[in-house]
Amino acid sequence: MILCLSTILLTFLSPKNSEPPVTYLEVPLLVVGGSTSGVMAGIQSARLGVKTLLVEEGSWLGGMLTSAGVSAIDGNHELPSGLWGEFRTALEKHYGGPEKLQTGWVSNTQFEPSVGEKILRQMTARESNLLVLTELRTDEIVQTNKGWIAKFVDKKGAKIYVKAQILIDATELGDVAAKVPGVRYDVGMDARDSTGERAAPRQANNIVQDLTYAAILKDFGPGVDRTLPRPIGYDRAVFLCSCKKLCPDSTRPRLHDCDKILSYARLPNQKVLINWPIEGNDFYANLIDASAEIRQRTLQKAKEHTLKFVYFLQTELGYRNLGLAEDEFPTPDRLPLIAYHRESRRIWGEVRLTMNHIEKPFSQPEKLYRTGITVGDYPIDHHHAKYPTDVPDLHFVPVPSYNVPLGSLLPKGIDNLIVAEKSISVTNLANGTTRLQPVVMGIGQAAGALAALAVKAKCVPQKVPIREVQDELLKAGAYLMPYNDVKPNHPQWVAIQRLGATGILKGVPTPQAWANQTWFYPDSSIRVREFLDGWQEFFPEVPAPLTPSEARLTVRQAQLFVEAIRRSPKFNLSVFRKSVKPEDRPISRAELAAMIDQGVDPFHRKTVDFDGDLVRKTRTASTANQP
Repeated sequence: MILCLSTILLTFLSPKNSEPPVTYLEVPLLVVGGSTSGVMAGIQSARLGVKTLLVEEGSWLGGMLTSAGVSAIDGNHELPSGLWGEFRTALEKHYGGPEKLQTGWVSNTQFEPSVGEKILRQMTARESNLLVLTELRTDEIVQTNKGWIAKFVDKKGAKIYVKAQILIDATELGDVAAKVPGVRYDVGMDARDSTGERAAPRQANNIVQDLTYAAILKDFGPGVDRTLPRPIGYDRAVFLCSCKKLCPDSTRPRLHDCDKILSYARLPNQKVLINWPIEGNDFYANLIDASAEIRQRTLQKAKEHTLKFVYFLQTELGYRNLGLAEDEFPTPDRLPLIAYHRESRRIWGEVRLTMNHIEKPFSQPEKLYRTGITVGDYPIDHHHAKYPTDVPDLHFVPVPSYNVPLGSLLPKGIDNLIVAEKSISVTNLANGTTRLQPVVMGIGQAAGALAALAVKAKCVPQKVPIREVQDELLKAGAYLMPYNDVKPNHPQWVAIQRLGATGILKGVPTPQAWANQTWFYPDSSIRVREFLDGWQEFFPEVPAPLTPSEARLTVRQAQLFVEAIRRSPKFNLSVFRKSVKPEDRPISRAELAAMIDQGVDPFHRKTVDFDGDLVRKTRTASTANQP
């Protein structure tokens, strides 16, 4: 029996001999991890009508967005996809406009972590199909023939057993997937020969990115001294080259004026996020496969390192008026609830996203761009300064904006498990951009949509047609294609997104440092030869009504292509002709997308597999579990 989440779910068995109570729950979808992706997965699945349970080990929701204090958003400013855009709008409403979030130079969206957590709580509370339980440690995960049984334990030892059809791992380090027999994963850097990526090292290793215990400081005003007690083991020399003022080597790269440390991620209400990568509070530790005891002990050292850096800022740079904010985190030391982990396990998925797919999506053997479920535009940025020996310089390797393929969320050979957060199937290099907050939010939203459709169809997630997942995401305002010049309010936005996901019309990837882009050029025309390339790649069985040329495709010629397939009953050709007269003028790419989308509907006419290969017979989720 599926319990209704609109009522109280917890059914306690009477304890014997004063033992802690035991609770049994049954839900279609269980999301483990109230992280950046976990919250979005829960919201999206609930909005699709699926009863969902979200379980978080800590007391806060939001993961790196809130609990880790990384409340300066990196990337996707021009790509407000789905729930990321909704979250940003809520922040703008809270603070009084988008300009109120532009308080530092590292980001266009900066906010107090406590405010972000409050907004996420409000978003989850509005969903009647979503139940959120916090402060529950995952003790055991068991896969059954029909799904999963998970055991959770609270701080008092009470046990909760949950039976679910679908499980989403949204933990920070992929700890749930690691408990599942058969799930394979990578840790560390991939060898160049295995990935074909130009920036990868020649040999594989187990080096992961630095983690960070962030700090939120508050300006208590001139004349106020909030200096910390001198930390045990403090050594000022460790931080001297965090900025120019005290660094004895002026030739060192990436030296900034010292005030940049504060303006870097200045937050509203006189607060500052300290997440400084240059001889600051980054800390190296590979904790992915470490025991709970080693993790706790190592993270305590990372906390101490951050406190030493704060003490350096106060005493050596003179910022004694800045102290740890007392109104942010409910922790005794006023530091975030968790560390910021930039890197996790990376599962072996149905497909693996590489730097090559990101850099040159249209020329790869796998057409993964056709299966996109979220987008990103940040460069490949790795933090390795704290590793004791040299590693490749992966600071801002330029790539264009890109999308993430659906198959990267699915562990190969494992039914009813979806992986989100930073543990998706990507290479080490690709993780340097897919790890960013808006991308991870989109990954979570896609995981929730996929899980909900699988629950409704009573099938494993691998059998849900990719186009159905993409349809639901488009309805939710999520981007499939990373076109920065066509926003959701554009009248042909959906058509352009769908045509882009077929490859009939392709964008132009353009790496530009922090402003990586892919341009669709909706108002531009297109050469006949260029259009034929995309058309014949998608419809090789249909004789083209034109021969290749450098001439611009006209409205009349575009109509020939529509008629070469067949005229859709819903496509009123005469109305379209009236709206785009004269017919012999060049047709714009936006008009062309609308015409083909309405007249041919290639997005649904041919579905795709996880590699992006075309599948002629379209399945539906209602028949996906049938032989």
